[in-house]
Amino acid sequence: MIRVLVAEDQSAVRAGLVLILRSAPDIEVAGEAADGEEALALARALRPDLVLMDIQMPKLDGVSATRQVVAERLADVLVLTTFDLDEYVFGALRAGAAGFLLKNAEARDLIEAVRTVARGEGLIAPAVTRRLIAEFAAGPVREPKADPAVLDVLTPREREVLSCLGKGLSNAGIAERLNMAEATVKTHVSRLLGKLELRSRVQAAVLAQELGI
Repeated sequence: MIRVLVAEDQSAVRAGLVLILRSAPDIEVAGEAADGEEALALARALRPDLVLMDIQMPKLDGVSATRQVVAERLADVLVLTTFDLDEYVFGALRAGAAGFLLKNAEARDLIEAVRTVARGEGLIAPAVTRRLIAEFAAGPVREPKADPAVLDVLTPREREVLSCLGKGLSNAGIAERLNMAEATVKTHVSRLLGKLELRSRVQAAVLAQELGI
């Protein structure tokens, strides 16, 4: 069972999310939170597999709550947002969220997104990630938030894989681009995330964009 904590301040929206998640035989709603502080407290108490986190919540916003949940390694975080491309989303992904989902997503997409993140795959949908990265690249010039020297720990092959992540490619896409087995791609992704101390593929993609690789 995938244990999910639902953090959403609008009660009607939260009830809808809970109803959808409970319709899946492999998902259990472990708890519900109405604000960021409650989400963090319940994540510490319940240790769910995943937190479905609204971005804009009272007391503690979703970005700050995500940063704390990830820092304490309490759970993976799937961010919920009304707008797919905004600074809140970028902030959440930099904080370590495994991905994001629009609130108007279909029920089946929500369930599949939860399953995808639970499997450890940060890319909810490559098309969505490509839009995110394209917007990031097209935005105003930003000072790098990371020192390029952090990449020194990577092998040349791992740098190539990181570059592909920065382009929003799936494991299958990376395998085709670099002419390697998909299982080998998964190994490289896992290793580079560990070396760079990142929690998700999407976070790695944002890093790749910030460093221009």
